[in-house]
Amino acid sequence: MPETMAHYQEYRQVIHWRLMTAMFGLREFAPNFDAMAAELAHTLQLPEAVLHPRIGIETLLQQHPELAQEFQSLNLATLADIEPTLTPEQQLRQAFLFSKLMLNAFGPNTQSPVVSAQEYSQWIKDVSFFEKACGFAPGALRGKGGGASQPGNASDGAGEPLSPGDGEGGQGAGSGTGSGFVISEEQLRAGLRDMEKEMIHRMALREVLQDNKLASQLTPSMALVEQLLRDKSNLSGVALDNAKRLIRQFVDELADALRLQVFQSPAGKIDRSVPPKRVFRNLDLKRTLWKNLINWDPKEKRLYVDRLYYRQTARKKVPTRMIVVVDQSGSMVDAMVNCTILASIFASLPNVDVHLLAFDTRVLDLTPYIHDPFEVLLRTQLGGGTYIYQALLEAAQRIQEPKKTVLTLISDFFEGGSNQVLFDYIKSLKDSGVHFIPVGSVTSSGYFSVNDWFRSRLKDLGTPILTGSPRKLIDELKKVIVV
Repeated sequence: MPETMAHYQEYRQVIHWRLMTAMFGLREFAPNFDAMAAELAHTLQLPEAVLHPRIGIETLLQQHPELAQEFQSLNLATLADIEPTLTPEQQLRQAFLFSKLMLNAFGPNTQSPVVSAQEYSQWIKDVSFFEKACGFAPGALRGKGGGASQPGNASDGAGEPLSPGDGEGGQGAGSGTGSGFVISEEQLRAGLRDMEKEMIHRMALREVLQDNKLASQLTPSMALVEQLLRDKSNLSGVALDNAKRLIRQFVDELADALRLQVFQSPAGKIDRSVPPKRVFRNLDLKRTLWKNLINWDPKEKRLYVDRLYYRQTARKKVPTRMIVVVDQSGSMVDAMVNCTILASIFASLPNVDVHLLAFDTRVLDLTPYIHDPFEVLLRTQLGGGTYIYQALLEAAQRIQEPKKTVLTLISDFFEGGSNQVLFDYIKSLKDSGVHFIPVGSVTSSGYFSVNDWFRSRLKDLGTPILTGSPRKLIDELKKVIVV
């Protein structure tokens, strides 16, 4: 193969133009790109399956295990640094493998009018390979798990651009130096999540749930749980049992992750006004030695201690009642699932009395089921309008001592009634001493929008609306509730 940069650029353009035609279903209008890509893959000793949009990555590696190492080494974060050290042939092989990842994650597999359980399961596996190439753990970009990027990733988790090797002097997806797509991590997360939702909506889910073998191939995800919750009233028998199993599996996995975050997050502030207890476990040995160094006797080689120092461990008095009010309208599924689990975790703590209310146009008291998030979710009904004021009136009836109460409201704040009336009532709750925490979303991706009217006014009130990962809410709660 000619190794001149001019030829290399042409070959690379062939790979990317062929990817675009395949992803958007235009292959029949550009058969020359298919033919040229096939010839180039053959020259590079790559199997023809690399070009096939319907063959999963896992199947490809089973058939051609010699490609496993190359797929494992793909990393967008280091591509710009590594590419200059590769030969043109190696760079083109990497371009083909990246093309395969893109094709399987965003191409024809996602566009079927009806999606089977097998297609959905394959897509989940293919996306996990794409996520790894972007520097994320499997499921992280789809909103499953913590979602944080790993060391050396393509993004630091704060929405920095993800780009296929557009470093200085590098070659992007286009025709020349410095060109190519640039997409933020937030956009990528939102795009994959929306694609997954759309696929599940097109899935013949009821028929799949009737078949134990097909249902076992489904991978529990937030999008799948949402669809199951919406359709649960239409399910019975085997289908309902499989739906409950999938919901339970997802809830248990998410609960384990959130529970770990709760106990890893910093606790409430230490109360410096309370003297430390003079017990051995509070002894500050390092400070004690440092403060008594002046008592060192060089002749006897002894350190005489005339004062012991202890660590202060007392925490400031905190609210003992926690009221969680969750919007169960269709747009708030992520928040409802996450907050239901969080409420259950905090309810298991000593001296914390947790109440859980879900609302749309009605208010549903789910406190009796607080210790079992699965049962809570089965009793919710997605959809409907949003009357936040009515929900807060109901919540207020459970406030006994305002200064010992934390009230967490999770909603997009698109009120069905009067915005001003709702805002005035929120202000009155806050003025009474209630620790009010407004939350716009509790999703793994943090990609969400809330009513701008409330966003600005609550910020001015000193209680800005939280949006982002569950850890933000956990950290805020632990400022007032000691774990």
